[in-house]
Amino acid sequence: MEKSPDAFRTISEAAEELDLPQHVLRFWETRFSNIKPLKRGGGRRYYRPEDVLLLKGIRHLLYDQGFTIKGVQRILKDQGIRYVIGIGEGQPIEPVVQAPAATVPAAQRGAIPPEVEPEPAPTVAGKGLSGSDREKLAGVLRELLDCKRILERAREG
Repeated sequence: MEKSPDAFRTISEAAEELDLPQHVLRFWETRFSNIKPLKRGGGRRYYRPEDVLLLKGIRHLLYDQGFTIKGVQRILKDQGIRYVIGIGEGQPIEPVVQAPAATVPAAQRGAIPPEVEPEPAPTVAGKGLSGSDREKLAGVLRELLDCKRILERAREG
């Protein structure tokens, strides 16, 4: 039986929906003060639907857009929680001008605290990219990151 979209999720359900290990969600709670699941007796966590959307937005920024934890913290501070929840709902975002995730070690993209914030990616010949070029590059980056995740899982298995 499938839960209603408005139902609360346990940490295992949220982790499965986000395709992340549970320990990553617990770690993110220590790094993002906006992640506040309800905790019941025994410390059992229950994520509200908006918590899951926030987690989806954070996951997208870390794993698909290549931000570091520090970078996502800055987005939450500057743009607000509604902006990141919107990303979790699938609203389009302005492609980022930061080092691609492929150049940022996985440890810095959300699983372990980052040591150094990467420099922004250089622009082509000193000029900014057009919006359509940015969209194309962001799409290619997402595909490459998906391929990388598949390869990492294959190596682990």
